[in-house]
Amino acid sequence: QVQLVESGGGLVQAGDSLRLSCAASGRTFSNYAMGWFRQAPGKEREFVAAISWSGDKTYYADSVKGRFTISRDNAKNTVYLQLYKLKPEDTAVYYCAATTSPYLQISYEYDYWGQGTQVTVSS
Repeated sequence: QVQLVESGGGLVQAGDSLRLSCAASGRTFSNYAMGWFRQAPGKEREFVAAISWSGDKTYYADSVKGRFTISRDNAKNTVYLQLYKLKPEDTAVYYCAATTSPYLQISYEYDYWGQGTQVTVSS
């Protein structure tokens, strides 16, 4: 199995930046594509960003394009999500996940999930 632990969330003001990290252990990290999802209170979990196993392909939700950047460091078994120009509507619990599926924008295609880290953006 793959175990994932997110960190880096917190309370920030609109326009600020934040970097989330997801540390992986277990099966070979580089064999998995990685994704970030988020869930706000009363809303369904939504896709945010994903990166292929090699890091050569990335995908973003329209709502975060140009503001968020996903990256990975396979040597460190870690995936990152850099958040900038944060907005109050970005407030949510952010989850990282791992998959061997090519359908990286679909939550149910992911096999492993972290516990989530809270991001709160004040106006």
